[in-house]
Order: sequence, then structure tokens, then C-alpha cells
Amino acid sequence: VVRRRLLQRYEHQPFVSCLAGFYSCRWRRYQREKTEPGKCCCSMVNELKISTDLDFSFCFSLVFLYTWGEGKNDYNSFDWYNYGNLGYWFLWSLVILIVAAILFTYVSLLLVLAMCLLAEGQQLYLHWSHKIGTFLVLGFSISSLFALSLLWRDHRKTVRLSFQVTAPYLHIGAIAIMVLLAWPVALHAIRADKKVTQVIIVGPYLAILLFLFLIPLGMYSPCIREMGTLGPKPALIGHRGAPMLAPENTEMSFLKTIEHGGDGLETDVAISYDGVPFLMHDDTLRRTTNIQEVYPNDTGKAASFFSWDALQKLNAGTWFLKNKPFVGMGSLSKADQNQAMNQSIYTLSSFLRLADSHNKLVIFDLYRPPEKHPYRNLWIRKILDVILKESKIKRHLVLWLHNGVRAFVQSVAPGFQHTMGRKAPIEDLLKHNIVKLNLVYTDMSSEDIRKYAEANITTNFYVVNEPWLYSLAWCSGAHSVTTNAVHLLKDLSQPLFLMTPQQYNIMWILTDLTSAFLISFIFAL
Repeated sequence: VVRRRLLQRYEHQPFVSCLAGFYSCRWRRYQREKTEPGKCCCSMVNELKISTDLDFSFCFSLVFLYTWGEGKNDYNSFDWYNYGNLGYWFLWSLVILIVAAILFTYVSLLLVLAMCLLAEGQQLYLHWSHKIGTFLVLGFSISSLFALSLLWRDHRKTVRLSFQVTAPYLHIGAIAIMVLLAWPVALHAIRADKKVTQVIIVGPYLAILLFLFLIPLGMYSPCIREMGTLGPKPALIGHRGAPMLAPENTEMSFLKTIEHGGDGLETDVAISYDGVPFLMHDDTLRRTTNIQEVYPNDTGKAASFFSWDALQKLNAGTWFLKNKPFVGMGSLSKADQNQAMNQSIYTLSSFLRLADSHNKLVIFDLYRPPEKHPYRNLWIRKILDVILKESKIKRHLVLWLHNGVRAFVQSVAPGFQHTMGRKAPIEDLLKHNIVKLNLVYTDMSSEDIRKYAEANITTNFYVVNEPWLYSLAWCSGAHSVTTNAVHLLKDLSQPLFLMTPQQYNIMWILTDLTSAFLISFIFAL
């Protein structure tokens, strides 16, 4: 006891004390134990298992953080889905991102502490509170990834698309991590007293390193291309206008799109009970109007069962200022706030006149009225009357998407640009006079885009909000995208991550050579 107290008093090791204190809650010298040559870094099998769990927690939390971070393009859709199930609006997507980042940072710090303790020759003993934390991180990450794979299957396609632009930089990051790991691996291998143990330690490390050195041989990115082969910048179509700057599907929203140089306008069309086509995305009016204040007993009633006089009494802008539906929305000016507070439900006729006056393309989803609606079987004729007789918009500006009565529409309204909402054989598309495809962005393929372009069929992808995804669409040859972020994407002068094959080869070779030199130097020490 006296000897331990003397060691505690006279052999101060402040750096090691801090490391062991944060990792093991062993702040005193006599509570710690050095690793003897030839011995494992963990004194007990259980501690070795905990260290392995820590490694798995790091890997799974990193995968989930990357997966969820790259899904930012669809955060609004995720929050809208939760709104439909829970009945109130909240930015759940942002909360999940923050939690994922905190958990990953926590596990990363524990791993850094463990590596430093190994470098100092200390035995690893993870405190019980950190053990619980590690299991919670592992459980959260695995369960979240599993839930994503079940409930949001298209999200996997988003992650795969992201690899096409981020893979070269993920490769550099992985190499950097391997260089950092070379230090504890080399120290542990040197302390091993048997050749077999050294091979077990160093062998897997070198195998992973070799795999990372060679992985660029199988890497593909449309943004790695020769100079002069990049196509024109995709046109921008405002999704329900500019819903990050103004309430969706309102006059203000479409004016903001036009103000920021959008090439087209997208919207959703329903029909009131007395036959007035108006703009509304949801089945009900609960999310985007103040119906709870004006008609509190009809919040669950379908929007199409309201007369136009009743719809005109609703405010379609105050919800936007209250809920702030998009992550990262900037603050509005006082003038914009006042304008947003005075928005009302917009008619299809007014929308078409606005687009025609500014020579903007229009594309819209048409919602058939529900059962027992007086215009359930007359809705297409009613909409065509508004297009052809009331608004008199130039026909070449209309991208007709609805497929149900396409032949009838072509006969009574020649001149529309007929658009298909799914991929199909080129022969079938040409047979039905299709000139454009309107596809979800997860169907993006540079090969398919090129194939359709050769038949004079252009492609539009929706909904593209993030600069990396817009850059990928640009590099892939897309003609246009539907976006919530016209004001952001219009400023891109060239795709992100764009480089020539020669530039990438230089980056790849320099990364491999530099890392190989550093790792060899570390092992030589």
C-alpha cells in the first residue's frame, strides 16, 4: 500500500492519467497496468470482446451517419411522411442527423483514447458507463439502418448514387484512416512475442490496405470525364414553386422561382366541389392552410369537397412561417414575411397565365376527384377547358404528364409536349409521341439518358435539391431537374467533384505512394 501511494505521489503521468481517466475512470497510477511484451492489450477475454464491440459501433455509426447525411435531399419527404402518421409537423430528419453525429463523435473519441492508451503500453479497460454507451450506439445504428432498409428502400439507391461522386474522396479518407491505424498496429505487432501473433495482427491490416490501394481500378463516376465532354447545365423546374423561400403552390412561390431564373414550374391540381381547378398537393387542407381555425370540424375532409368560395376564405401562408418545413431555411425579410402571411389558394387558371406571361414551362400532377364528387368523370375536360380556353397558354409550354387519356388529349389539344412518368422501350415512347421522361432521381442512369437522347427524348429528374445530386445529374447528361432549391442550384457554374481522368489518376497515385511511404516509415521505427 505504501509503495502504491509513493508511486501515486511521485510518478506523475498527467497525459496517461487523462487518457485512462476518460476511458476507464482510472485516474490513479496504481489503478493502471502496463501491457507486458507478448501479452494482449486487454487483460481479460471480456475486455477484448468490449473492444471489438467498440470497433463495430464505430463502423456501424459511421455507415449510418453517411447514409443519413447523404439522404438530406429527401428530408422534407421524410418529415412529410411523419406528419401524415403523427398529425403534427416537426423536423425529425434534423433530430436524427444530430443524434447520429453525436453518437459517432462519442464512439470516435473512445477509439482515439484507446489508440493512445495502446501507444503508451497501457492495458485497456473500458468503464461500465462507456460499455453501456457503446452498446446503445451499436443498437441505435443497426436498428436505424434496418428500419431504413424496410421503410425507405429507395434510400439505398440514393446512397449508391452518392458513391458515384464521393467515392474518390471516400477512398482518400479510408487511406488516411489506415495511415493513422499504422501506429497502434505496428506497436502491438512489435510487442508480440510470437511470429504467428504478429502475422495475425499485421496480415489483415495489409490485406485491407492493398484492397484500398487497388479499389480505384473498379471505380466509376460520370464526373470524371475528359475536358469538353460535359453537356449543358440542366434546366431548373421549381417544385411547387420555390417552397424553401415561400409557401408551396402559392403565387409568391412561383414568383420566387421566376425571380431566381427557374426555367419551369411544377404543381399539383385538384378540383373543387363546384368545378374550379386549384393547386393543392395533399388530400386534405390541414398541412398547408389554417383550416383548423376557419373550419375546425372539417380538418379531415378532402380538399376537393370544398367549394371555391370556401377555399378562398383560407390562408395558405401562415403555416410556412410557423413550421419552417425545410432544414437549413434562411430567415425571410420582413417584406417576404408579410407577403407570405397573405397568400391564398391559387387557381390553375392564374398559375397558367403567370407561366405564359413569363414564358415558363409547366408540368403538373392531376388528382382525380374522389367518389361522389360531381366532376369525378368530367375532370379532364374541365382542366383542358382551363388550359385551352381560359388561360390560353402557349401549348408548347405544357408538359402533359397524365397518361390515362393521352390519345384523347393529343386529338383535342395538339402541341403539348407529352411526357411519360416511367421508363419504357423507345419504340413505345415514339409510338405515343413522347418527347420527355419525368423520372424519380433514383432512376438516374447516364447510359439510359444517352440512349433516350439519341431518340430525341429528353429526361427530367425529380426532386433534386442537393448540389451533389444536381452535379451528378449534370454529369450524367440530364436535360432538366425538378427542385425545391432553384435559388441554390442556379449559382453552380460547374458540377461539384468534376475532374479529368488524368487529374484523378494523379490524385490516386499520389495518395497511394504517400500513404505507403508513411506506413513504411511508421513500421520501420
